[in-house]
Amino acid sequence: MAKKDIIRVGVVGQGRSGKNIHCRHLVTVPDKYRIVAVSDPLAERRKKAEQDYGCKAYASHKGLLKHDDIDLIVNASPSRLHVPLSIEALKAGFNVLCEKPLARKTAEVDKVIRAARNTGKVMAVFQNNRYAAHFLQVRKVVESGKLGRIVMIKAAANGFSRRWDWQTLRRNYGGNLLNTGPHTLDQLLQLFGTDIMPEVTCVMDRANTFGDAEDHVKLLLKAKGRPTVDLEISSCCAYPGDSYNVYGTRGGLSAGRGEVRWKYFDPKAQPKQNLTTEPLENEFGVPVYCRENLKWTERSWEPKKGGKSPVARYYEMLYRTLTQGAPLEVTLQHVRQQIAIIEECHRQNPPGRMPKAELGK
Repeated sequence: MAKKDIIRVGVVGQGRSGKNIHCRHLVTVPDKYRIVAVSDPLAERRKKAEQDYGCKAYASHKGLLKHDDIDLIVNASPSRLHVPLSIEALKAGFNVLCEKPLARKTAEVDKVIRAARNTGKVMAVFQNNRYAAHFLQVRKVVESGKLGRIVMIKAAANGFSRRWDWQTLRRNYGGNLLNTGPHTLDQLLQLFGTDIMPEVTCVMDRANTFGDAEDHVKLLLKAKGRPTVDLEISSCCAYPGDSYNVYGTRGGLSAGRGEVRWKYFDPKAQPKQNLTTEPLENEFGVPVYCRENLKWTERSWEPKKGGKSPVARYYEMLYRTLTQGAPLEVTLQHVRQQIAIIEECHRQNPPGRMPKAELGK
């Protein structure tokens, strides 16, 4: 490892992710990471990187692979290149952090797993939203048991937008499920369980996209003894609500990035009830429904101002892995489960079965 455990980094790509996420963070932690080189096919981007980071810049990622002073390759290339470039970097002797989505099919993930195993290098996938503050709080409440048995978890990553860039095309591994889905799906699988493959039901649509990939997704996950998972990722939702709604036998939770609210009751502190087959009536003899006044405990949470971002938390986790040998918290097997679900969703919704979007005609 580098002197004083400073991780020397080469970044593939200076687009939205490579520049605006990875490099933007890396320059803020010079005691842990240092950008040695970047690659990008656009000359203007290379020039800007040289000026901003004081690093070398190449037109091709192959320039990075010739370095002997790089500890980590950050693969922020276009999605369809994530697998081949990651494998190439692993075989060249580098640890790799790859942007999501890692792949479109499990067979591709298996190739990456084999390459990582054969080379002995660290292969990480940038599922940074697992460390989003509001999700960490959701997970804490769910795992506390206060909500009772979790019956259903509803999640949404909705909004209203029209899109016409390269990520709207299937050949580029585009579409809402591969663009946005890996973030929320990774979170949900932490709540559902990563030890089994769920039963998958998925409906896709093309609504506000200029490309041929989906921009509306409805996904249900089920398994015996697990909560039902209901995920929406839609670009035609004009009134998006909270990102999480959790149903439990003793309470529930609602959450957005700015606030998490939950309430629950203690069964021992509630009125005792017994099953009856007799008609229910009030004191005036009028038929009524079952009613009781449960004694709720209500709580709320808001993120601390100036708290660590999901990107910062992810890179701290990766730093521990690279310098101390700590196990990765986001494993390739976690990612494989996620991609297996995404692959099944696409199998259920081939292009010919989806409506054709009216935009772009």
